[in-house]
Amino acid sequence: MGRITDTLLHRRVLRRWGRAAREAQTLDLENLRALRARAREVRRRLNKALYIAEERLTLPAIGINAIQKPLNCDWAYRPELWRGPLEPRGMVAVESKTEYGDEVKVFHDCRVTELTLRQIRNTRESDLAPFGLKMDVFRFDGSFLSLVIELPDTAARGLERRHLIRLTTVVEVEKPLEIFARLNIKNGPNVEQIVRELPMGDDEETMVEFDLAYTKMNEKRVERMWLDLIFEGAEMNQIILRDVALTRRPRSEI
Repeated sequence: MGRITDTLLHRRVLRRWGRAAREAQTLDLENLRALRARAREVRRRLNKALYIAEERLTLPAIGINAIQKPLNCDWAYRPELWRGPLEPRGMVAVESKTEYGDEVKVFHDCRVTELTLRQIRNTRESDLAPFGLKMDVFRFDGSFLSLVIELPDTAARGLERRHLIRLTTVVEVEKPLEIFARLNIKNGPNVEQIVRELPMGDDEETMVEFDLAYTKMNEKRVERMWLDLIFEGAEMNQIILRDVALTRRPRSEI
């Protein structure tokens, strides 16, 4: 009965506003103003309902955390900025050391910052991450711009020198630039660092691997791990990071 009643009420509302639209041409100005006020009130509620529905129904769905994992993968992670909605959705004139959510922090050395950040909704069929990050860089008088992504404790748990860490990103740029990824591993008083340049070609999806065998990491003293994304020559550019995901797997024994 509830569904039948809702259907009947919905049809009645449609007929009412259809009649109001037809009569709007002949109404006197006083009644027309009252009709406009009621229509705007209804429109505000409709727009809010549509916004929420579109966001929840857009693919990839929020809450889906599909990650392409290599064989024998024992850890995979997508940072929260690319996984779920953050507040605020955007920031302008972003200062250095500004935090965006709990895991991402922006660093630069600009005296006058003309950098904006905005979390966007991914809607393409090829997208695996529900959200992306758009950075608009205008005048840039600094020497570096980087995003620091803090990784959870599970990233360092059980970490060994035989592990390979893979970083997969989907990047769109307005004009070519160099992007470097630096993996940092704190073990005791030391920090091991591995730097890789992201191959920027025709394909938006890029992948680099960090081989821990080339480090002097003390496996028994690993405390935490974080990732730096460093952008060289970012002035007057728009950079969209559609996805950032990390996976870990042990090297095959020979």
